[in-house]
Amino acid sequence: MGRFINPFTDWGFKHIFGREVSKDILIEFLNDLLQGERVIKDLRFLNNEGQPEQKELRKVIYDIYCETDTGEYIIVEMQNRRQEHFKERALFYQSQAIYRQGTKGQNWDFRLDAVYGVYFANFYLDGKDNGKLRRDIVLADTETHEVFCDKLRQIYIELPYFIKKEEECETDFERWIYVLKYMEVLERMPFKGRKAVFDRLEQMASKANMTVAERQQYEEEWKNWNDYYNTLDYAKKEGVEAGYAEGLQIGMEKGIVEGLEKGMAEGMGKGIAEGMEKEIILTARNLKQAGISKEIVAQTTGLSTEEIDQL
Repeated sequence: MGRFINPFTDWGFKHIFGREVSKDILIEFLNDLLQGERVIKDLRFLNNEGQPEQKELRKVIYDIYCETDTGEYIIVEMQNRRQEHFKERALFYQSQAIYRQGTKGQNWDFRLDAVYGVYFANFYLDGKDNGKLRRDIVLADTETHEVFCDKLRQIYIELPYFIKKEEECETDFERWIYVLKYMEVLERMPFKGRKAVFDRLEQMASKANMTVAERQQYEEEWKNWNDYYNTLDYAKKEGVEAGYAEGLQIGMEKGIVEGLEKGMAEGMGKGIAEGMEKEIILTARNLKQAGISKEIVAQTTGLSTEEIDQL
């Protein structure tokens, strides 16, 4: 275990971004993420558990749920484990945040504040060759590509696509992704001289600054997280080995069957050929004994005159 906490664990992610004491770090990150789109000066954390109106419906639990100083709602999620319907889950989460803006009575005119969803995925959403590091999703006209409604905004960050080295990072957004992806193995916090927030991030993410209770919580979750992935890797290995053994067995059985079939076909062909050759020789011998000239015998059977002389 390195000098800094692992931000991919649930506890680690919320420790860095989801506390009042580290709110400035989240604001800096969001502003770098939304550069040129909007500037967030302040935000407040909201209850991250959305209770359904009916008991039988599923409640929503966000990693981070907050409201900006200008009224936008922002959901930030770190999904470390592959989930088949992750995009649908993200849409459901934001839909709940939109739904809760409705007010009872007849005076509500359906005015809504925008809901942003920022989703870190530590896996490929649609397979290795079908995506990119960052996807910005809006409700837009399919022909003109103009934004039709700005109340629903999604940003997906697929971390496996990020492969840049420290010196190759060109934007603050790339520097954030570099630090988050490699934080657990870093021996020092990079980019501190370029941006003061990384100095703050170093303080908040350093294990040396954790209380005894925080360290116990983190190490327990890290152990569970590590055990899960070790179990997953072992299951994958077993699956590959079992698949290889089964494939080898099937291949051997198929090879034996094909070999037998090929042998039978070749044997039959060889047998037919040998039988025809014997029949030709027998015919030639009978014609020769009947006094037919060897030239006619050769023309009839296809044998050479030398072969006929030897009969």
